[in-house]
Amino acid sequence: MLLRHQNLIWWIALGLIWSLSCVLDHTWLQIDQRLPSWDQAEYLSSAIEHGRQLGRLNPGQWEDVEALLDLSPKVPPLSSILSGSLMALVGQNPDQAGWILSLWHGVLLLTVASWGRCLGGRQLGLLSALFLAMAPGMAEHRVEFTLDLPLTGATTLALFLLYRWQRPGPQGARWTQAIVAAAAITASILIKQSALLVVTLPTFWAGLQALKERKRSLQLVTGLGIALVAILPWLHHNWITTLGGTQRAVIASAAEEGDPGLLQLESWIWYPRLLPRQVGGLMLGGGLAGWLLQTLKLRNRDRHPATEGLGWLAGTAICVLLATSLSPNKDARYIAPLLPLLSLILARGWLTLLSLGTRRWQRAISAILLLMASLLSSVELVKIQWSDIRREPGSPAADVITSLRERGGNDHITVLMTASERNLNEQTLSYLGNVNGGSIDARRLGRSKGQSAIAREQAQWWILATGNQGTSRKSAQQLSKAVRHDPRFERVQSWPWNKGREIELWKRKATAPEPERFDQRFIALARSMEHGPEALEAIFGMIEPWHLLDPAFTYQNRVEGWALASLESRPDNRDALWSLALINVLRNRPNEAADWFERIQKVDGEDSWARTYRLVVLIANWQTCKASWSASDQMEKLQSGQQREIITALRDLARTTCFDPRGPIGLFSSLEPAVTTIIDSIEGTSR
Repeated sequence: MLLRHQNLIWWIALGLIWSLSCVLDHTWLQIDQRLPSWDQAEYLSSAIEHGRQLGRLNPGQWEDVEALLDLSPKVPPLSSILSGSLMALVGQNPDQAGWILSLWHGVLLLTVASWGRCLGGRQLGLLSALFLAMAPGMAEHRVEFTLDLPLTGATTLALFLLYRWQRPGPQGARWTQAIVAAAAITASILIKQSALLVVTLPTFWAGLQALKERKRSLQLVTGLGIALVAILPWLHHNWITTLGGTQRAVIASAAEEGDPGLLQLESWIWYPRLLPRQVGGLMLGGGLAGWLLQTLKLRNRDRHPATEGLGWLAGTAICVLLATSLSPNKDARYIAPLLPLLSLILARGWLTLLSLGTRRWQRAISAILLLMASLLSSVELVKIQWSDIRREPGSPAADVITSLRERGGNDHITVLMTASERNLNEQTLSYLGNVNGGSIDARRLGRSKGQSAIAREQAQWWILATGNQGTSRKSAQQLSKAVRHDPRFERVQSWPWNKGREIELWKRKATAPEPERFDQRFIALARSMEHGPEALEAIFGMIEPWHLLDPAFTYQNRVEGWALASLESRPDNRDALWSLALINVLRNRPNEAADWFERIQKVDGEDSWARTYRLVVLIANWQTCKASWSASDQMEKLQSGQQREIITALRDLARTTCFDPRGPIGLFSSLEPAVTTIIDSIEGTSR
């Protein structure tokens, strides 16, 4: 009965910590009126898109699953799938979506409290959860709709379950522990690939320990199998865009922002110097003091709280800090997954301080000191949070979207814009335009060289700013002026912004010529692929702006319908065949694209460039063994020329990834000539 009573108190106290956090967070959200900025709006839009696609899924239809995977080309889809499902219940505006963050915060608090309870009892669990709830570094993630809180919640749960599995038997090494730990690790990676920075080293550590026992080794292999089965569908579908997006987000971003390199001391002290601000100075100071006292052995070891599992916890925290510091891109939010681990460690240090006194009055003083530190930390947290409140939206973006909805009805609208600031950008406007069943997408087009003309030629709607456009690129200012002086457009409404500026909505005049459809131009571009790499720059240089103008890719459905109908009457229609091949490449449907390239090859003959494109598609689709066999067969039919050099390199690349030892040897000599041939072909057409 006593144990049940203590458990009930523990759950009530934990629920109270979560409830008070929710009150603080949602009060903040209600008062703060700012619009979601770039990242927040992008993640909110992603959740809406995934929620809509989930509603269209038909059981047993792989095409619907592929359409769902299409929505997450750079970041794994799990968080957006969960958020999209919950937003159907709680609502889609930022304040309503905040409940999703509250749920993740609840998962995080429960995980930390349970972990602390395993390490040192109920007191350590509750104190760890309290410290985490008061940490300023976590509080800001509870009101910003990004992936930082879901990532932290998922990785902390994964590390806790991994800890439970790696414990010496009979407490660990259970099959259920292995399976749920593998599932949690997999889920964290499917939320964001940067979870690898958090879970890889601890998993490797636990895996090495597991190899000493047959049972654990089998569990380890099973866990790896679970991870591969769950991750591979998304990774196989989007690996090219994922690599490109990761390179831009991590390496390129670090270079642009001037983050310190790995060989610089600043890189290694970047995150430690942020800890007082992230976890709170009082909590950090008291926790470190407690650990210092224990290290100095100021008290008998046998009177210390239990230490089982603390070594693994400390080692895990060091692994996370090390891996995060190794990442080239530095930002305070990237250290969020470390904060739950630090909360456990610091709470353990505080318990050491509380256990210093042996008499009742001494313990009472220690408890009062902890209470005062908690109150001061809470007041400081509220002060920090409240100082960041913005009582104005920051821009008339919501009014602009309302006006567009009134003028466009239920039709899909693509509006181009020149301005770009925190509260007025294409991500924010697109999110507002798609809330509650809307269909308005905002895009930036025309600021790059050669795109201004096509942007003004095709656009129906423009959002312009008077004065400074909020970006350092002079082309944005020039484009804004060009639209104002273009006789095809007229201003229909304006709203005051800031710094004496206005936001203006411009529309294509009814008397202006209708924009030319992209269909015929696309067919001609697709047909130009038969000339080899020299056509690729023009193709993708033209398709990129068109995908901004037509985010729904409606031209693809029209061209596909025309092409299929044309092939019924004329099976060797090269315009139709090349169009269908390129459409499936752009749709990321490699199997269908390979089939169309093979059909083109049969029509055009052995010298057709379709054979080379087919090899590229097969390799991209991880059918590398098939590609190597096909390339070897084709090599016998090609005597010389550009295509032979490229196919030779593709063959060696396919052999390498197919674990054929001939591949790396051949690639050493074939790669450079192939790359040179491709570059020369592209540069030859651009001159």
